[in-house]
Amino acid sequence: MIEPARFERLDAIVLIRTRACDPDYGESPLLPAKLTGMSHAYARNYVHLIFGTRESRKLIKPPIEIELRKALRGIAVQYGIDLIEIGATEDHVHLLVCMPPKIGVAVAVRVFKGESAKQVNESGHFLAWQQGYGAFSVSASSLDSVVKYVREQTEYHRSRTFDEEFRSFLVKHGIRTTSAVVTD
Repeated sequence: MIEPARFERLDAIVLIRTRACDPDYGESPLLPAKLTGMSHAYARNYVHLIFGTRESRKLIKPPIEIELRKALRGIAVQYGIDLIEIGATEDHVHLLVCMPPKIGVAVAVRVFKGESAKQVNESGHFLAWQQGYGAFSVSASSLDSVVKYVREQTEYHRSRTFDEEFRSFLVKHGIRTTSAVVTD
């Protein structure tokens, strides 16, 4: 759904604000109506991140999930990452994010995993993450369906395991693996 555009004049460039990653307009980026130069980075990088608990242990119980969501939101704000949706089950997490151009995916995942585990552990719970992760690009046209998918994780996992789900992502995105278990 496209929101009505808003117009602004900034440094002699007319900008149109539409729905996406601009914190000053809900979730909207600034899109130039006419470029007079490329003095800024213009990027809208939606990424679906998936990572699991160490040894696929069912560590994310309701009290931990509350702390985990709080930690993930705080980390996103601290690093300028637009955290669009969080989905959690007992053994893994899905994040739908809009990445700023200055932060690489690997850095963001390292920070999300390391800092969230640290904060949850400091709150008196135990949380540890697997070493690996999945990072899959998301087109703007697929955003609504991915938000729904991430939000409804509990429902999706009534009929399949995290390993089965993750393998389907690998296949969908053309990533081959020879490992018997990909979520270890």
